[in-house]
Amino acid sequence: MKNLPVIVGITGASGALYAHTLVKELVKRDVPVEIVTSKWGRYLLNHELNFNFGKNPQNFIEEQYGKNVKWIDLTWHPGMDMSATIASGTYRTRGMVVVPMSMGTLGHISNGVTSNLLHRAADVTLKEKRPLILVPRETPLSQIHLDNLLKVSRAGATIVDANPTFYQGAKTIQDLIDSVVARILDSLDIDNKLVPEWGIPKEFQDA
Repeated sequence: MKNLPVIVGITGASGALYAHTLVKELVKRDVPVEIVTSKWGRYLLNHELNFNFGKNPQNFIEEQYGKNVKWIDLTWHPGMDMSATIASGTYRTRGMVVVPMSMGTLGHISNGVTSNLLHRAADVTLKEKRPLILVPRETPLSQIHLDNLLKVSRAGATIVDANPTFYQGAKTIQDLIDSVVARILDSLDIDNKLVPEWGIPKEFQDA
């Protein structure tokens, strides 16, 4: 069976480390990755992670995620390239993750409005009934935000809000990031052991 790719869409909402960690974990598992960013998503990667894409983003992405990896299949798509493979439902994928997702991007996706490749890829993922995982990183949320989240959830998307868990005994920021990325991978049905599964220690269980 062909190893289908996962599309990773990156917008301008704060939380670039979530996307960075997700791509690394997918590559570790030999999952092909198709990356697309909005204009502000690219700015976010530069601002929060000091990513300097230069004149050849494809080469930068391969160098960034290809270190110490025997096999790699990464594709960078310019945000306005509507001729890209991921703009069509005929191009099969395992699903798409938008991480972090801005409320502006949510508004486009929930209303079927496509003004860039990221919006279009999400729209295609929904219409083809493939997994679409949206990772909002915003607070507080207005009624408009909540209505849009409900609308896109009813349309078939999975909402994995960027709220880390603490029961696993996190000691670093990366541990907290991993707890969210683990739930994203779970939603894609990709095995991972980033965080321990929930379980109450025997000494705290009722006799």
